[in-house]
Amino acid sequence: MVVSGIGLVAGDIAFQGVYSAPPSLEPVVGKLDIMGALKPEMLGVIVAFMFVNLFDTTGTLIAVGDKAGLADDNGKMHNMDRAMITDGTASWAGALMGTPTVTSYVESASGVAAGGRTGLVAVTVGILFLLCVFLSPLAAMVPAYATAGALIYVAVLMAGSLATIDWNDLTEAGPVLITAIMMPLSFSIANGIALGFIAYPLVKWLAGRTGEVSISMWVLAAFFIMKFIFFGI
Repeated sequence: MVVSGIGLVAGDIAFQGVYSAPPSLEPVVGKLDIMGALKPEMLGVIVAFMFVNLFDTTGTLIAVGDKAGLADDNGKMHNMDRAMITDGTASWAGALMGTPTVTSYVESASGVAAGGRTGLVAVTVGILFLLCVFLSPLAAMVPAYATAGALIYVAVLMAGSLATIDWNDLTEAGPVLITAIMMPLSFSIANGIALGFIAYPLVKWLAGRTGEVSISMWVLAAFFIMKFIFFGI
């Protein structure tokens, strides 16, 4: 609010009103080109986006769940399948409605830190977002840079998880550091995780410890290399 007020005084943003009726969804609801998506040349794009969404969501759920204390001593999340099903359902439902991707966000860590750890928090936030549909002119006045403080706070919360890494083992710490650094540099959790998947087996191989790398890890590393080659970051 303070940053928005400063931006208003400085002339960086302009007052656009407080209330407006939400726009019609008719132009976008259900406007899906299913047959176009089924073309053979679209297979690579669909698979790439599927894995990006999968690992973006997985990374977010694990990070936020760990901050909420929902992970066991081995870092395993209970009922992870339910969370993934919910997130996946929201993704296709959002696409059907013509909205940007509906998914979990790592910024939820700030809510967890404030004590929110139940579904009631999500319901409350959803209702408030619904109200914002009618307050869109007011919400549009908040500049993107006003969120910088919140993002820094989230980064501080998430950085605490790095304390559990074995920093004496470079084959473990190296890929973790690459993952953590590349998430903000590439503006994508999924890209950071993908680069970590590539770095982990590579570093293990260079250290002569390929026995510690599973076949699935090699397959994922190869997939992400192909993804970066053909689709970029």
